[in-house]
Amino acid sequence: MEIVKLDVQGMTCGGCVASVTRVLKATPGVSEAQVTLQPGAATVTFDPAKVQVPQLKAAIVGAGFEVAG
Repeated sequence: MEIVKLDVQGMTCGGCVASVTRVLKATPGVSEAQVTLQPGAATVTFDPAKVQVPQLKAAIVGAGFEVAG
């Protein structure tokens, strides 16, 4: 398992945090996702054999948010 911290931009409330958490946890290969509003960040534990960081970023963007970096 690997852990990555992503800088998530555009979250303004607890509903945003819940949305990002939901899409990350629904991504195959993700075992844990911890999302915080301040600072806007997502710490994701994932299996690199099943999912890669670009796919995690795409899931967040697909939920309507931005990922810095």
